[in-house]
Amino acid sequence: MSDSNDSSPGRHVLVTGATGYIGGRLVPELLAAGHRVRCLARSPEKLRDHPWAGQAQVVRGDVTDARSLAAAFEGIEVAYYLVHALNTGAGFEDTDRRAARTFAEQAEAAGVRRIVYLGGLTPAGVAERELSAHLRSRAEVGRIFLDSKVPSAVLRAAVIIGSGSASFEMLRYLTERLPVMVTPSWVHTRIQPIAVRDVLRYLVAGAALPAEVNRGFDIGGPDVMTYRDMMRAYARVAGLPHRLIVPVPLLSPGLSSHWVGLITPVPRQIARPLAESLRHEVVCQEHDIAAYVPDGPGRPLPFAQALRLALQRIQDAQVTTRWSSASVPGAPSDPLPTDPDWAGGSLYTDRRTLVVDASASALWRVIEGIGGDNGWYSFPLAWAVRGWLDRLAGGVGLRRGRRDAHRLRVGDSLDFWRVEEIEAGRLLRLRAEMRLPGLAWLEMRVEQDDSGRTRYRQRALFHPRGLAGHAYWWSVAPFHAVVFGGMARNIAEAAGREPEAG
Repeated sequence: MSDSNDSSPGRHVLVTGATGYIGGRLVPELLAAGHRVRCLARSPEKLRDHPWAGQAQVVRGDVTDARSLAAAFEGIEVAYYLVHALNTGAGFEDTDRRAARTFAEQAEAAGVRRIVYLGGLTPAGVAERELSAHLRSRAEVGRIFLDSKVPSAVLRAAVIIGSGSASFEMLRYLTERLPVMVTPSWVHTRIQPIAVRDVLRYLVAGAALPAEVNRGFDIGGPDVMTYRDMMRAYARVAGLPHRLIVPVPLLSPGLSSHWVGLITPVPRQIARPLAESLRHEVVCQEHDIAAYVPDGPGRPLPFAQALRLALQRIQDAQVTTRWSSASVPGAPSDPLPTDPDWAGGSLYTDRRTLVVDASASALWRVIEGIGGDNGWYSFPLAWAVRGWLDRLAGGVGLRRGRRDAHRLRVGDSLDFWRVEEIEAGRLLRLRAEMRLPGLAWLEMRVEQDDSGRTRYRQRALFHPRGLAGHAYWWSVAPFHAVVFGGMARNIAEAAGREPEAG
């Protein structure tokens, strides 16, 4: 057996999708296994604050851009493909197809020895045309890799259970918030969930598969159950009373996604493909992966244990990545315009400055803890209404919360904002991901004046798009004194109540 086929660590691997839920967890696992890791990201700065950032190389690029891929593949032996164009528009299947072909072509040209792809488990005996667009596209991407000249391992998983996964959050919130549920008929569909720890185990092992392996593998946990069984199991593990579940056959996947979006933090554009994927039975047809990645004691993890581990992670505030780690499809990504000499058009600004009767460190703790359960320090009803309006418009709403209750990093989602920049102790800049006729930012700074007093500076900025954008700004301007003025005052007061560290 050649050196490229042995199980020794130290391969040079490329990870795409490192800003996402699985990719952000896979990188440290690969590093721990002794591999050298390069990450391809459209926005490398989003990976800057990850604990492993200093150990992995990060390059800028896109899977649809052949030139950036060619550069990223230089010296790479194994390439992980963990991206998809889910709901980026009506043509997302075309985007997925083009990206996969470009990726396979450039991998071949660079002499990459293996592609590892995480796709979706498809139902047996169901014609591909009857599958949801989401599953159909995942299956097509897998075929593209298997038909390429680079040996590929296509791992197919159904529901992934782990702290912060979209599937887990959907299950968690539906079960916790609804003691009596009127549910879609897909709660009777049989599913084979898998713990995220087992998904990562199989992905890492994919780097050492023999060169002749070019095939798909179904991966799942040991339990086959209905979604109703999963909800009842969650209630038992979480110590909740028995849940009454009443299926209603009239709820289509579209209506189901609205229902899920109403009850859970998972927005409609993500809930819909999850719901559509549950229309058909998704159970593993084989477990051949065990011939290459043997199951140890208690592996794969049982469903109940996967739930307990996920809940423990949440209770211990150790959720490393969340479903919202990846950027929301269609959300703005433009950086903050250069200020003040910006020539790109109108830029409306609301500025607030206050002297704070507290230390700079106390003020920073309040700023970094903003959002989620702590709220936004002003007019909670106004924020809640804005969140509901955003959900009704198909946006993310206000309920994404935080990954960590105390610490933020670049790229984190924070309710309907995303952290664009953070300088510990000095600056937090958030970019809005709500539905708006323009681009918006909220910036909070900690400063000290010449006499050593702590000063809080706050800016809300809005770059309108067209007449609707200008109309929007002026329609909400009368409320700024209450919303933004109240926020500044309440943050300053909260900092004054903060105990000094140490």
